[in-house]
Amino acid sequence: MTKKILIADDHHVVRIGTAIILEKNFNYFEIDFAETYGEAKQKIESEKYDLIILDIEFTDSILKSMVKEIKNISEESLILIFTSYKENIALQYIEEGANGFMNKQSDPEHFVKAVEAVFKDGYYYTPEIMNEMLKGNEKKKAVERLSERELQVFNLLAKGNGNLEIANALNIEESTVGTYKRRIYQKLKITNLIELFEIYKQIH
Repeated sequence: MTKKILIADDHHVVRIGTAIILEKNFNYFEIDFAETYGEAKQKIESEKYDLIILDIEFTDSILKSMVKEIKNISEESLILIFTSYKENIALQYIEEGANGFMNKQSDPEHFVKAVEAVFKDGYYYTPEIMNEMLKGNEKKKAVERLSERELQVFNLLAKGNGNLEIANALNIEESTVGTYKRRIYQKLKITNLIELFEIYKQIH
């Protein structure tokens, strides 16, 4: 059964190169193209695509919000992010509903495997992405182990409050805030506010 693919990318060479790889390795794909996100959206609204290979670097890109928009238009369409961005941002797109994330520097064999996996399993995650997902889960579990008061301090710290502001907000001594802060750092295995903020972003 023929699968309909939309390659949405503003670089002509990438669109053609991607199509050549797909046509060489799959004989049941019908391929369409979009040069802008606006054009991609129009096509998705009027036609049903089994897979959308989506660049996130369009001039009219709305980054990860594109994934949510596309899923709202065509919930059943699979989305494979294909970008020059590194995989450290992949989780943001996966959380929005993307089915896979590929760096454009990947070799053709990996790209073919990714497309096969998305159709077969419904997702494609590289070992690096899987590792980030596991780390994210571990951090989420660590936050869940915080006491109610520690969680309050954690949230206030993440929102940029200092010890004095937290003490006033929770009606406790400033020195007590310092004690909670040390406990939070120990439980989350972190050493500074930047790491704390990263964990906060991952779980919200």
